[in-house]
Amino acid sequence: MQTRNKVFDDISQLMTNAMGVAQGAREEAETAISSMIDRWLADRDFVTREEFDAVRAMAQKAREENEALKARLTVLEERLTD
Repeated sequence: MQTRNKVFDDISQLMTNAMGVAQGAREEAETAISSMIDRWLADRDFVTREEFDAVRAMAQKAREENEALKARLTVLEERLTD
């Protein structure tokens, strides 16, 4: 009986060690992939959300000013034709 328990203990220890190695490999792979993605994104010319929102606000303001100028021009043209 003692021999049988030793075999199970050895198998258990082997499986525990294998799980530790697998866990370490998974963490190393995740780190490598994350680093690769970060480098890829850094090489692209993506804008941040803050930059996008700032440009969108500027475009909205320009559209509003354009509409106001268009309305003023219409009024001035009507005065000229009268």
